[in-house]
Amino acid sequence: MIYLDYQATTPLAPEARAAMLRWLGDDDGFANPHSPHRPGRAAAAAVEAARAEVAGLFPPGGRVIFTSGATEALNLAIHGVGAAQVAVSAIEHAAVLDTAFAGGRRVQVLPVDPHGLVAADAWIQAGTGLVAVMQVNNEIGTIQPVDALAAAARDAGALFLCDAVQGAGKLAPPDADLIAVSAHKLHGPKGIGALWVRDGIDLQPLVHGGGQEQGLRSGTLSPALCAGFGAAAKLALARRGEDTAHVEALWAKARDILADWTLNGSAEQRWHGNLNLRRPGLDVARLMSECRDIAFSAGSACASGSGRPSHVLSAIGLEPGAAKSSVRLGFGRYTSLRDIEDACVRLNEAALSQEH
Repeated sequence: MIYLDYQATTPLAPEARAAMLRWLGDDDGFANPHSPHRPGRAAAAAVEAARAEVAGLFPPGGRVIFTSGATEALNLAIHGVGAAQVAVSAIEHAAVLDTAFAGGRRVQVLPVDPHGLVAADAWIQAGTGLVAVMQVNNEIGTIQPVDALAAAARDAGALFLCDAVQGAGKLAPPDADLIAVSAHKLHGPKGIGALWVRDGIDLQPLVHGGGQEQGLRSGTLSPALCAGFGAAAKLALARRGEDTAHVEALWAKARDILADWTLNGSAEQRWHGNLNLRRPGLDVARLMSECRDIAFSAGSACASGSGRPSHVLSAIGLEPGAAKSSVRLGFGRYTSLRDIEDACVRLNEAALSQEH
C-alpha cells in the first residue's frame, strides 16, 4: 500500500511511539496524573514535560490546554470566548463552521477567491467578537494570510482563532489569540490535541467535572498520549527544514508526472504536501477501485460519504462536476520518491484509460 492521505492522518513517528510505551507498561506508568502519590506525580511530570514540548509549536506568551483533538479545541475556543458574533472563512473545517453556526450566533462568512485565499484586507463586520481563519486548508492546501487577518481582527476589536492543524510543525506559528492543533496530523497519536490560549484571555469551560486542565477541560489526561504528542512536536520542530525540503522534492516529481491535471487552489500560497487535482470527466470512484492499493482521498476524510460536493471546491468556484472529478494526494516525511513516482504513474494511466 502506498499511503498518500497525509491530510487525513500521518503515520506515527517511531520516536512518538517509543515515548508512549513508558506510560503503557505494566509498572507504575499506568498511574493517574491527577493523583497525589508518587506514581501519580511521575505521570504528572511526564504530562508537563510533554506540554513544554508542545508549547514549542506556538508563539511565546500563552498556555497549552490538552484536548481530545482539534475539534474539541476549536469548540472550546468558539464557545469559550462567548462571542455573540463571529466571522469565519468559507473554507473552514466543519469543526469551525458547524460550531460557529451552533448556539444562535450571528455569523459572517468571509469569501475566498478562485485561488482559495481569503483577502488579507477582508472586511469584518462591526460587533464581531471572534474571527476564525485556518492557517492551511485541509482540502486544497492553501496558506491563508493569517497574520494580516489577525491584525484586521484586532483592529475590529475581535479575537483571532486559527485552526493550525495542517500547518503546525511545518510553518511558523500564526500570530493568533487562540490556536488549535491535533497530534495525529504531525506524526503523533490520535486522540489528543491542544488549544493554545494567549495570556490574558479568559475562556468558559466546555467540559465540566473535576476541573482538570486549568479548569477548562475536565477529565483524566493520558500520559501516554501526552508523551507521544510531545515527542512528535519536538521532532517536527527539529526536522522542519529537512521535512520541507523532502516535501518540495515529492511535489516537483508529482507535478511533473501529473502535468496535464488541473491544480485546485493556488500553486504558490500553499503547503506543497497537499496536491489537489482535477481532470474533466474523471470517475473518482472508479479510479479508487482500480488503484485500491494507493490510499488517497476525494476530499476531506471528515466529510467522506456525504455525497455532497466539497464546500471548499464549491467556494473557489468549481461546478459540482468539476468538484467531483477532483482528488487529493497528501504526502510527507515517510513518503519516498519512489512511492510518489509509482503512485502518480499508475493514477495517470488509470485516468487516461477512462478517456479511451
